[in-house]
Amino acid sequence: MMAKSASAKAGKHPNPSAVAPGVSNNRKFIIAAGVVILGIGIAVVAAMPKDKPAEPVQPARAEAPSGTGLSASETSFNFGSISMAAGKVTHRFRLVNAGANPLEIQKIYTSCMCTTVALVKGVRQFGPFGMPGHTPIPTINQTLAPGERAYVEVEFDPAAHGPAGVGPIERVVTIENSAQPPLQLAFSAQVRP
Repeated sequence: MMAKSASAKAGKHPNPSAVAPGVSNNRKFIIAAGVVILGIGIAVVAAMPKDKPAEPVQPARAEAPSGTGLSASETSFNFGSISMAAGKVTHRFRLVNAGANPLEIQKIYTSCMCTTVALVKGVRQFGPFGMPGHTPIPTINQTLAPGERAYVEVEFDPAAHGPAGVGPIERVVTIENSAQPPLQLAFSAQVRP
């Protein structure tokens, strides 16, 4: 027969740490994991965009003065209230070479991965192009003669950012050209689920 321990003979319960070694270590691990998860949750909530009233979009560069190179019929557009569930929305910005000399449209790109843009000249479409660093932005080198017209078609996907994309948005399309500093076209919207 096996000999009983002195504490068992005396009718006492054995030391809990001797019965289940590591119980306190497991408890410490669970508490530490809970603290880490709570910290991550707080960081995510703090990083979420705050609701603020929509403000009119002010493009970084105004329309080119008449008669001086590339200009647009409008440099900003507001989609108003749009639904993620309804899908993508598009808008056309009309361009004209208002200068006396030919100009070259070199590159077109967007300020966010949720937006793409294409240049349409006559029946030819170039693009779609996206955001630098997210998609390659090739040089397109398309010449516009004086008085020649073209347009850029902007497509915005309100669901691209998921639930974090709800609320006011502002995006910019940049058109690099040979006649002047880049032309910037802006749009805004109030995104709802």
